[in-house]
Amino acid sequence: MEEQKSKNKISTYQMALVALMSAVICILAPLSIPIPISAVPISFTNLAVLFVVYILGWKMGTLSYLIYVLIGLTGLPVFSGFEGGFGKLVGPTGGYIIGFALLAVISGLFIERFPGNIFMNVVGMIIGSIVVYVFGVVWLAYQMDLTLKQAMISGMLPYLLGDGIKIVLAAIAGPIIRKNLERAGLV
Repeated sequence: MEEQKSKNKISTYQMALVALMSAVICILAPLSIPIPISAVPISFTNLAVLFVVYILGWKMGTLSYLIYVLIGLTGLPVFSGFEGGFGKLVGPTGGYIIGFALLAVISGLFIERFPGNIFMNVVGMIIGSIVVYVFGVVWLAYQMDLTLKQAMISGMLPYLLGDGIKIVLAAIAGPIIRKNLERAGLV
């Protein structure tokens, strides 16, 4: 019974890693590039999330992302475009913010279930990205009074190539970063 309790507890070191990875997301996520055809900027949030789940796994990686969201909801400018507050969550990009939490869960589960299998890791990241697009596009359509087709054209199509590049980058660099951190005894 006592052994089971200790397995479910998060250590101080793990809490520090979660906080550190939340900070990494807070640094990368505000970096964004506005594009004229959409209310949705090109963001590095998904890349940050993918790196975090490679480093921490799906549970602690998702926790790191949720802490980042809570930090943003308090008003600190950690969301894309250096914005913060509840208005960002209910605004045109709110569906993407929610979807990124599911990206962490889905891609993290694939990464943990298929360690070292880049193909399956990429499959998980693609499925997670599709879920992000579903939440993001539907919410964008609702918020901007667009048809689903219009929302897909402005909230998905311009980002597919870039997100594909981010997935490839995460699939290549993520395992290397993880391996080096393991070798150093940091994770």
